[in-house]
Amino acid sequence: MSRSFLPRLLASVLVLGALIASGCAHHANKPVQKAEIGFIKLDSDISLRTMVVHNPSPRGTVLFLHGFPETLYAWKDIALTLGDDYEVHAIDWPGYGLSSRPTADKFSYAPRDYARVLKEYIRKAGIGTSKLTIYATDIGALPALLLALEEPDIARTIIVGDFAPFNRPRYMYESLQSLKSQPSAELARVQLNKNREDVLQNAYRRGLAREAQFDISGELKDDMSRGWSHGEMTSADAFYHYYLHFTRDQEYFEANLGRLKTPVKVVWGEKDIYINKDMGIEFAEKAHAAFTLLHGVGHYPHLQDPQQTVAEIRASFR
Repeated sequence: MSRSFLPRLLASVLVLGALIASGCAHHANKPVQKAEIGFIKLDSDISLRTMVVHNPSPRGTVLFLHGFPETLYAWKDIALTLGDDYEVHAIDWPGYGLSSRPTADKFSYAPRDYARVLKEYIRKAGIGTSKLTIYATDIGALPALLLALEEPDIARTIIVGDFAPFNRPRYMYESLQSLKSQPSAELARVQLNKNREDVLQNAYRRGLAREAQFDISGELKDDMSRGWSHGEMTSADAFYHYYLHFTRDQEYFEANLGRLKTPVKVVWGEKDIYINKDMGIEFAEKAHAAFTLLHGVGHYPHLQDPQQTVAEIRASFR
């Protein structure tokens, strides 16, 4: 080995060591993502519990809207994953989690009222809509689309799935059909409240083969259980009131579908037992929206396959 080679070798080792140390330091200094839980007052009757993952230089903003019987904790792990690149928001709808539950004479819990809540949250939270993706599932989807009819620039993209945009009872689970009119709606409400534990433990498993069934985090389980009876109205009661106005708002949305200008993507679980995939196919065709069928997935894709949800969000910003 020549004498001239040794200094070069030593220099290379030192440079490599410095690069490794620099990379480790950069990784160590990278801020740990944190989901901040708080509250925001919209008006005298409505305060929302919120979750926000901040990013000092976000590529955009994501807003998640949950379904029944969930709370904002359904999105926590996904939000933390996306927080490396985006600012991420989630809310508890009125009637769910720890958000307000005014009496039905003050707030109807209709999709139309939820659309107003969504509009006010976006405004009060100071969310820029030009780089906003809304991901809405189940009861959260129609309010987002109703708002988009009135405000086409409310988001860069809206991703929806596993919901009932049109009045098509034949596509709906029998117990959901019964909620759309009286007197069966009141009987269904009573049963939902009576079967609280079964709903919370098994809603996300139904329709899936045993080998495909999955569990959810203890944190989400506990939060749904705690939030079900927060205040004088249960989450089942809020769901009941939503459905009492559902047909009206579905029919309004379908009649005005031609006004929908906001880009929409439809994502649907193939094994959704609550809302048949044919509902999603029909909506996507009529809305001229892209449609993705998730094979082997049920009504809660974000809980069953969260990485797919993350991928959908990232794709919406490309």
